[in-house]
Amino acid sequence: MYDVIVLGAGPAGANAALEAADNGLKTLLLDEQKVAGGQVWRAKSKSILKAPSTEASEKGDELRTKINQSAIEVKFNSRVWHIEKQDDDTWLMASDAEQLTAKALIIATGSQERIIPTQGWTLPGVIGLGGATVLFKEHMMVPGRRTVVAGNGPLVFLVASEIIRLKGTVAAVVSLNNRIDWLKALPSMLSNPSLAWQGFKWIFKLYKMRVPVFWQHGINKIEGKEKVEGVTVIKVDHNWHKSDQAEQYIPAESVCYGHGLMPAIEATRLAGADHHYDELLGGWVPTIDKYGRTSVSNLYACGDNAGILGVSVAPMRGRMAALAVLEDLTGKKHNKKDLKIFDKAKKIGLAATALSIPRSGLQSFITKDTEVCRCECISRREIEHEIKTGALSPNAVKSGTRCGMGPCGGRYCSESLALITQHISKKTRSEIGLSTARSPLRPVALDDISNEIDYDKLPIPGVSPL
Repeated sequence: MYDVIVLGAGPAGANAALEAADNGLKTLLLDEQKVAGGQVWRAKSKSILKAPSTEASEKGDELRTKINQSAIEVKFNSRVWHIEKQDDDTWLMASDAEQLTAKALIIATGSQERIIPTQGWTLPGVIGLGGATVLFKEHMMVPGRRTVVAGNGPLVFLVASEIIRLKGTVAAVVSLNNRIDWLKALPSMLSNPSLAWQGFKWIFKLYKMRVPVFWQHGINKIEGKEKVEGVTVIKVDHNWHKSDQAEQYIPAESVCYGHGLMPAIEATRLAGADHHYDELLGGWVPTIDKYGRTSVSNLYACGDNAGILGVSVAPMRGRMAALAVLEDLTGKKHNKKDLKIFDKAKKIGLAATALSIPRSGLQSFITKDTEVCRCECISRREIEHEIKTGALSPNAVKSGTRCGMGPCGGRYCSESLALITQHISKKTRSEIGLSTARSPLRPVALDDISNEIDYDKLPIPGVSPL
């Protein structure tokens, strides 16, 4: 048994594991990726023989060196598919065909991207903004020769800037935000001048390269028969409802498209923690104290899955969670200096997340025939019929349509479903709620979970009631 298992080896999780191990706790670090670093400090593919150094690559290499030199036990390429509290002191985690136990569990699973459908979004050549950053950081590739970058929040300009850096062509940037949205965020961003300057450089580079920037516009339709051929964009109002102004057509071979980041909360939900809706933190988040303690004893959350605040505070959040574990398991107290630094540093994260908060008009881009659930091919028309006949919760809509029952487990369609439900029912997001959390956390092959398991030792609670 381990003292602590950390799920997720990004900036928050890896630093939580380092802090725990440095304080003498027997620590296991788990991640699906091949090495530590997460999305932001992602390691280059081994096929990349030489690449220019960046701040992210340098920090990632430094983190990986620290882990290699530490007492942390690591399991990479490891997919956790089940989490269960066995008793007051023990966690059971199933990773592939293994059962792992620990006194404490830190969940640092990061974020996932929010993508609200529009006509043509399932065409080959459309990729999420977050997915595009994987191509840049790990493979140094661009999505296509001529790309439209669209959505809202800072990722739009980061992705466009990276495409240019990697010698690709940005056909246009289409931002639902307007210039005033960015000006409102500027005072908070200036609390970290280096990050504010980085954002300014992204936008300046686009204007320098004469890339058209469509402020306060959205993609009304992604055009093409068998692949992306272009997009039509349309002006939106303050709440991002489509206006009645004329559309504009932009030819392109690929589209990078997304609407900010959301906390990846599947693991904390399956572990039984309380959650609440906070749009300032990206949506649904686990209810935690300042150090990451959840409502469940010996369960902790840190990093963007505990609220979207960005990489600048992620290492600090990881260390704070580890110090909370140390105090709860051993009684060792810690100083409060990290907490004061964190309170100051999180301002820029909140400002960036504010640019990504979805507005009510986003649902107007989802036409009746647009697929909302790609896994099960469920259209808005089918979802609306279910809601209008009484299904006002995600579970009820899922029961009637299978929306959210595919391999993604609802990660991609849950936000769109909530926006549609909110538009029709006029309920708040908190009133709409979430669907029931279930195993597996991720799709997993039967071969991976059936080998070498002693079924007599599985914790079966008893016969289910009829």
